[in-house]
Amino acid sequence: MILIADVHGAAEYMRRLVESLDQELLVLGDLINFTDYRTYEGILADLSGRDFVKQLVELRMAGRFDEARQLWQKSAEGQEEELRARSIALVEAAYSDIGASLQGANAYVTYGNVDRVGVMKKHLPDDSIFVDHGVFEIEGWTVGIMGGGIKSGLNVPGELTDVEMGERLEGLASADILCTHVAPAIPALQRDVVGGMSKGSAAVLAHIERHQPRFHFFGDVHQPQASEWWVGDTLCRNVGYFRATGRGLHHPAR
Repeated sequence: MILIADVHGAAEYMRRLVESLDQELLVLGDLINFTDYRTYEGILADLSGRDFVKQLVELRMAGRFDEARQLWQKSAEGQEEELRARSIALVEAAYSDIGASLQGANAYVTYGNVDRVGVMKKHLPDDSIFVDHGVFEIEGWTVGIMGGGIKSGLNVPGELTDVEMGERLEGLASADILCTHVAPAIPALQRDVVGGMSKGSAAVLAHIERHQPRFHFFGDVHQPQASEWWVGDTLCRNVGYFRATGRGLHHPAR
């Protein structure tokens, strides 16, 4: 199987990958690019300009989330309806593009913290399998897949509480391979050295410690301090950042 995460609008990379596929594809969330913290590109830049996004990113990276929200509210004042309409159109177009690039992949697709699940599902091709959370037999492995990111204070739509994650994870205890969008709450795996935010889930870490799947694959953290880590007998591995690399992680059939 090929595992990827954090596509963030990289439709051309996705088309190339799908054309060369001879294995199952698992897409672990964040299909659209709302804000690229490296380049300031994305839907928000299309709405408000890259200079504005740069200011917003700098506040977020400093953990000044209230100031970031105030900056956004001030910039949107008096044009809320126009910005909302433009944002909806840009999100629809982004999912349409990435959905078309997945045509023919027969991919398993879950969602990340930035994803608008309803819009994403509408634009996935008919041969894709959308997964909120569930267990599947893939290439001889029992694979548990769960979408969603942790609560970050940014009020983005794909976030879940640790309680919600824990409830979903209970149904994945039989999996040899655990696949989530979010990292486990391990310092070297959860902190993005560019975005500067810790994104790990205590519920995912507790599940791994309790059930010890053979492997845990995840994304969300684009530039981690470490890309893999052992938790007991479980090898945890970051399979992103597809927007930057255009590559997936190959995991052999059993």
